[in-house]
Amino acid sequence: MIFYDCSTAPNPRRARMFIAEKGLDIEKRDISIAKGEQMSEEFRTINPQATLPVLVTDDGLILTENLGMAAYLEALHPEPPLMGRTPEEKGQVLMWHAIVEAQGGLPIAEALRNSHPAFAHRAIPGPENHAQIPELAERGLARTRKFFDLLEARLQQNTFVALDHLTLADIAAFVFVDFARVIKMRIPEGNTATRGWYDRIAARPSAQL
Repeated sequence: MIFYDCSTAPNPRRARMFIAEKGLDIEKRDISIAKGEQMSEEFRTINPQATLPVLVTDDGLILTENLGMAAYLEALHPEPPLMGRTPEEKGQVLMWHAIVEAQGGLPIAEALRNSHPAFAHRAIPGPENHAQIPELAERGLARTRKFFDLLEARLQQNTFVALDHLTLADIAAFVFVDFARVIKMRIPEGNTATRGWYDRIAARPSAQL
């Protein structure tokens, strides 16, 4: 297998952490988004949508979305379980993963891509250019603040986001919370449950990658 990564972007980091938690050693090729390497003709023969991460399997299957990669690797390597064992657990992991993406990942991206000069005309990932909309940046910031509230409420009830152990949902939430620094947002001081959860995951070897 070949894993196309980008060391500075959040979505590849999610896949990188998942692979590490599985204890897998997969050949890696780093693609620099800062240098626009994802837009190259060579890379777009692999992924025409010019997005990262990408996993190319031994059989030549090309997977371009975190959820697809995780499901594939979980099926091949079920231990440790990062997407649940029972139907109930699987449902909870996927539900919370969807919540984290929609309420955390998307707002942070919306705020960053619609405000930062580096993303002028690149407000949406992919092969086509899109102009920034400042109002969407403001909305993204407001939604990110709500995401921190949502996460704190959940973690006051549960040690981890979905189950009683680390799962795909925790990896996504951790990466998004960490990446929120790019829009100058951090875990609010009073969110002690979130801080404890964040520190526990930050201490894991996978979080150092």
